Amino acid sequence: MNEIKHPEIHVNEEPRNDFMDVAIGFGAFFGFLLLMGVVATVISLLIK
Repeated sequence: MNEIKHPEIHVNEEPRNDFMDVAIGFGAFFGFLLLMGVVATVISLLIK
């Protein structure tokens, strides 16, 4: 039973929740961009 072409015989070693992975990635990237925008706005207001 060493046929590697049958995915149903392979054990899923590390199950993942793809929706939560995408949601956390999106949230982290959104937070980073928001922080970068706030810092840029504060810097531009302090220069004037």
